Amino acid sequence: MDTIGTDGVAGQHSRGETARARRRKSYSLEEKQRLVAESCEPGASVSLVARRHDINANLLFTWRRQMRTPTSAASPLELVPVEVISSASAASPAAAAGAEQRGMIEIVLVGGVRVRVDAEVSEAALRRVLSALKAVA
Repeated sequence: MDTIGTDGVAGQHSRGETARARRRKSYSLEEKQRLVAESCEPGASVSLVARRHDINANLLFTWRRQMRTPTSAASPLELVPVEVISSASAASPAAAAGAEQRGMIEIVLVGGVRVRVDAEVSEAALRRVLSALKAVA
């Protein structure tokens, strides 16, 4: 449908573009992947990446969501050794000092459940263990 622009000429939009010239830009999968990867870099801002490439930030967020792998398919489950200690048999201060030197972490959850892991535990494995414990509680 033609519109009447500010200059009074039919078929022109206010920006001087004809209706036929206003088409959406299409992006190849490789372009989308490159922009998503750039926006996922440490310290990157989605809105700044979008502005730099002259796209809407919401479009970039949509691409990121579409390309995200589901957490259930991200990686197979790993079993991680977990030691649950009741509050009655808490470790002695000397044992606790030794654990700190090795990078031992003790996480006390609501309800008094304690999870101990060392510095070698992967973040993904720890996240799955904590999620499982949360689901059981």
